[in-house]
Amino acid sequence: MDDQGFIPFHKPSIGDQEIAAVTAVLRSGWLTMGPKTREFEQAFARYIGCKHAVAVSSCTAALHLALDALGLRPGDEVMVPVNTFTATAAVVAHMGGKVVFADTLADGFTIDPADAAARVSPETRAIIPVHLGGEPCRMDDLRQLAEKHQLAVIEDAAHALPAEYHGRKVGSISPLTAFSFYATKTLTTGEGGMLTTDNETFARRAEMMRLHGISHDAWKRYTREGSWYYEVQEAGFKYNMTDVQAALGLCQLKAVEQFRDVREAYVARYRELLGDLDEIELPPPPGDGVRHAWHLFIIRLELEQLAIDRNRFIEELSAAGIGTSVHFIPLHLQPHYARACGCRRGDFPNAERTYERSISLPIYPAMRPADVDRVAGAVRRIVEQNRVRKAGYAPGV
Repeated sequence: MDDQGFIPFHKPSIGDQEIAAVTAVLRSGWLTMGPKTREFEQAFARYIGCKHAVAVSSCTAALHLALDALGLRPGDEVMVPVNTFTATAAVVAHMGGKVVFADTLADGFTIDPADAAARVSPETRAIIPVHLGGEPCRMDDLRQLAEKHQLAVIEDAAHALPAEYHGRKVGSISPLTAFSFYATKTLTTGEGGMLTTDNETFARRAEMMRLHGISHDAWKRYTREGSWYYEVQEAGFKYNMTDVQAALGLCQLKAVEQFRDVREAYVARYRELLGDLDEIELPPPPGDGVRHAWHLFIIRLELEQLAIDRNRFIEELSAAGIGTSVHFIPLHLQPHYARACGCRRGDFPNAERTYERSISLPIYPAMRPADVDRVAGAVRRIVEQNRVRKAGYAPGV
């Protein structure tokens, strides 16, 4: 990423250690789920501070297995923030459940506990808070809501490694938590995910269901100590992780806090360079006792102070060689969920307003400080060229 080149929205941090670890697995002859996956699960559980970690093929798989472990029944309602990726809601549909959307906070990106409380019904079985961008949700309020209505809590922590909430790592707070190791995440295995829990029954169920519903140690059947015999206990899924992915994950786990430290430094630099612009609303700082993972750095445009809309702003950044994204298009605006849930524009005003003015800027350890400066400089230049001048304005006054 030289000064004249394109700064992508994301680039993974893969070094010689990761390459060597993956090569060693390839040479071992054991490529699918096996001893390296077990090692990764144990290391991840120790790091998070939970009793069980179940490695799977994606965060979507982890969420699906979590709902299965709860025994979600067709028709059960599950509360989901409307501002999230489709996977959070799609797994509910896969189980035959009913998605109930909740709005986001007016001043943030995560689920609004008050709005969620107003939408609980006797059929509501669970709630899935999403720590969007790496910002932990207001878990104290959500836990109170869950206890009041006897709801299960499944945290969608796809963005939240390694976030902390009041002295506990995300992944050790609720009965079930799903992580993503997708290519853009702080810890990546290319594709992959993890389900964490302290509940042994949930863990054993997830281990069985991730591999076709056969006995949980069936992966050993091709080893010296394994047996050809197996039993299919349930109609399960094909959600297991591979040892190739796990080898990559083990290396990345050792560096995950270093990666977070770099992200925090870049957040501070963005704040320094952009904090004086009235036309830009920066992400809210973490609350007391909260440590943000900073998977995303989302700015919100004050559109009434700009002569261009968000889409044009993104086009200008692209022309300047800056990759960006938007997180997310609220699900009630998507054709499927509009039909399935009977939603329409205007139903979730906070999420809609956030969406219409949000831009996710590049933030990842493979960036250089000079890249951060260049991104911030491009944002500032676009703002200065397109700000709405107030009556009586005169340059230099």
